[in-house]
Amino acid sequence: MSESTRTRARSTVESETDEQSDLTCPECGGNLVADDARGETVCDGCGLVVDADEIDRGPEWRAFDSKEKDEKSRVGAPTTNMMHDKGLSTNIDWRDKDAYGNSLSSNQREKMQRLRKWNERFRTRDSKERNLKQALGEIDRMASALGLPENVRETASVIYRRALDEDLLPGRSIEGVSTSAVYAAARQAGVPRSLDEITDVSRVGKDEIARTYRYVVRELGLEVKPADPESYVPRFASDLDLSEEAEHRARELLINAKEQGVHSGKSPVGLAAAAVYAASLLTNEKTTQAAVSEVADISEVTIRNRYHELLEAEQGIAMA
Repeated sequence: MSESTRTRARSTVESETDEQSDLTCPECGGNLVADDARGETVCDGCGLVVDADEIDRGPEWRAFDSKEKDEKSRVGAPTTNMMHDKGLSTNIDWRDKDAYGNSLSSNQREKMQRLRKWNERFRTRDSKERNLKQALGEIDRMASALGLPENVRETASVIYRRALDEDLLPGRSIEGVSTSAVYAAARQAGVPRSLDEITDVSRVGKDEIARTYRYVVRELGLEVKPADPESYVPRFASDLDLSEEAEHRARELLINAKEQGVHSGKSPVGLAAAAVYAASLLTNEKTTQAAVSEVADISEVTIRNRYHELLEAEQGIAMA
């Protein structure tokens, strides 16, 4: 027998011995049993715990019958309301390459082009699907321009779907209803944007947005609370590079204004802008009314008027 053959035979015997030792208890030589419920490997003879805290490679959910198992099993990406088909359709890549990154032949490229065309036609096979695709694209575009989080986009998509299902679109533009959905979703999520900011990124006018918004909220019964001036403060302070102290001071000014009833009937954006301006002066982080006006998209006259009202409310609290 050659040296290499003896070496292979020796390694085979050692591996078989290691496998046998892995299956037997090191104390009594008994059989080892895997306890999946506790994540342990235990000897069925003496009860010695040989291994603990094993990795559970199964699903994190539990199912008690086959139907529940089928409902909870997940394959592929999660569904989302932000796509007209909820992400369940097939997408054919625009790059003419195979799975290995190699370029396709001319015949294959023509075939893929035909498949893309028919796939796109099948995805939007009726007017409702085409309507939804255009609207959800508008919602995603406006939300990106406004810096809104994903949960707001999801809520806006659900609002538009409800409006479409309840036949609220006849007589109104797709852009108008989708803009109203974004405006309502942002207010519901506590990250409101002013009507002027919404108008800047929309394809329709301010009057149409306001009119459509009131109609959608009324018909769908949406619970939209009045915008809180404090919710605008962090964004304004961040855009103006103000400190946390100035932001905290602006919140105090608004709280005092609420106690005095100054906020009633006033624009929340104007109150927030004036509070940020006043707080910057009180904390010696001076900024100009023009800078605040540009960030808040509101006139300097409004800032000056609300500024004096906030300071009067602060003096009223101090005297009381």
